[in-house]
Amino acid sequence: MPAGRPNPAQWLWYAYGGGLPPHLSDWVLADTTGPGWVVRHLVRALVQLAPVLVLCLIVPPVPLGIRVTAAVGGLVIGGMFAVAYMTETTEHRAVKAGWAPGTTARVRGERVERERVERRARYRSGGAGSFD
Repeated sequence: MPAGRPNPAQWLWYAYGGGLPPHLSDWVLADTTGPGWVVRHLVRALVQLAPVLVLCLIVPPVPLGIRVTAAVGGLVIGGMFAVAYMTETTEHRAVKAGWAPGTTARVRGERVERERVERRARYRSGGAGSFD
């Protein structure tokens, strides 16, 4: 991750879809493309769902079992939506931070290829034969 990071209030704003200042655009790209980007995306989705889930558990005047079932159902549906649209959502975040459309896919592809080449080089340097 780049040196500049958002403060907690900025991160919360970012988690809910808000834009960050231009000096954090490198951080946004690293956040949406670096190793662990999927986990970070799912954490942001959970942060977005949290207030609704808490309200679902506290407000309705129905038995606790029904409220828990509704909250779990909301979590499952929200999680499915977050997974289904994660590449589009992270792309939108990067574009909002000033990166050209397609940058996240390109950077992720370059990272995966670099890691593949490094794995192959480590394998070959170990003296073992190649299966390619």
